[in-house]
Amino acid sequence: MTATTVRTRFAPSPTGYLHLGGARTALFSWAYARRFGGTFILRIEDTDVERSTPEAVQAIIEGMQWLGLSHDEGPFYQMKRMERYREVVGQMLQAGTAYHCYCSPDEVEAMRERQRAAGEKPRYDGTWRPEPGKTLPAVPADRKPVVRFRNPVDGEVTWNDVVKGPITISNRELDDLVIARPDGTPTYNFCVVVDDWDMKITHVIRGDDHVNNTPRQINILRALGGALPEYGHVPMILGADGEKLSKRHGAVSVMDYPAQGYLPEAMLNYLARLGWSHGDDEVFSMEQFCQWFDLDHLTKAPAQFNPEKLNWLNNHYIKQADNARLAGLVRPLLEKDGAVFEGAPDLAAVIGLLKDRANTINEIAAAALMFYRQPAPEAALVEQHITEAIAPALAEFAQRSATVEWTKEAIAPMIKEVLAAHKLKMPQLAMPLRLIVAGQLQTPAIDAVLQLFGRDVVLARLQAYL
Repeated sequence: MTATTVRTRFAPSPTGYLHLGGARTALFSWAYARRFGGTFILRIEDTDVERSTPEAVQAIIEGMQWLGLSHDEGPFYQMKRMERYREVVGQMLQAGTAYHCYCSPDEVEAMRERQRAAGEKPRYDGTWRPEPGKTLPAVPADRKPVVRFRNPVDGEVTWNDVVKGPITISNRELDDLVIARPDGTPTYNFCVVVDDWDMKITHVIRGDDHVNNTPRQINILRALGGALPEYGHVPMILGADGEKLSKRHGAVSVMDYPAQGYLPEAMLNYLARLGWSHGDDEVFSMEQFCQWFDLDHLTKAPAQFNPEKLNWLNNHYIKQADNARLAGLVRPLLEKDGAVFEGAPDLAAVIGLLKDRANTINEIAAAALMFYRQPAPEAALVEQHITEAIAPALAEFAQRSATVEWTKEAIAPMIKEVLAAHKLKMPQLAMPLRLIVAGQLQTPAIDAVLQLFGRDVVLARLQAYL
């Protein structure tokens, strides 16, 4: 493979969000182009005017940006290429590789009903297909024709699918596809072919729901004299229950994941392993992925989406991430929950304490909130843990806190000294301290938490109970 030959494309229809299957297809196409120093093209297939929306286009572009899958050319919009499609339709009519068909939709449906009744595969019967010596019906005066592709009658279409291996379809299985509607607008399969031809696409990596389109597209491309790209059809992603991934499995839009607290590098790493492998490697950077990615190791079997695995990877990348970067993601979540930052601990330092236990950014924010609001422990917990019996130990802790160096390395032995003096176990003092200072019983190590709150805050909150 030479550096300049690879040209891949991601061509979503903007009829909804960017889903996980689409994002994985985009990732594979992007990585293959990056590996060979090629070109990755973004193309928006928006000819379904009734279902395509500007919001969906924006959602697709935002999803690509969040993942960092930058395109080299585009985005190209099919609706802006109508003149080009009409030009090619005209050339095919002139060359005899396409023809006008005046059958009405009702006539085509009646034709198919007769074939079903006879036990045949329903298909267009070639009523208007020109043949040597054939007399065509009279042209109806009040009807605009569709344009049909003159599909070969004999032979087969064979391609070596880079995922599924050799696939052969008999041309007798394919009827003469409509490539332009009565109003002149081109159809999906035709636009795809013209785009791939014009954009010199060398590798088409897409979901295996497109396998049935491929023989039709190959025949049209051959009729145009275009070079065939290599095709690879990736199996779908299934939920953990083995069913097709859907909304009932949780988030399926890529942009649901940043909202749930996932990092893009975790999602990319996870998607890369859904249907592709590099030995036993589970964790790798996108630089490594682009060096390793090949089409030979794409799996034929559907991949199963495993939320626990994604959480594990996200935890790994959170641990690796810069605290200041994480703080930028956590702060808006805290602000939404009414956090007060004035006089409170440095957020990056708080994240440094909390991030190792967190699977998501949202979990960090939930854990960090105790540092940025007034504690309001439940009355029952106060009654249970902050008793008269513990008051002398709390008083001594407060007294010693006034002079001890305020680092966890100094706080930890001081706590042990108080425990020894009052013949207590760690939970008997740590639980009341957590309730008084943080308002809750669950926190990381008490010495680290107290250090972050700061001496003045700890003493002021203790004083309220003493």
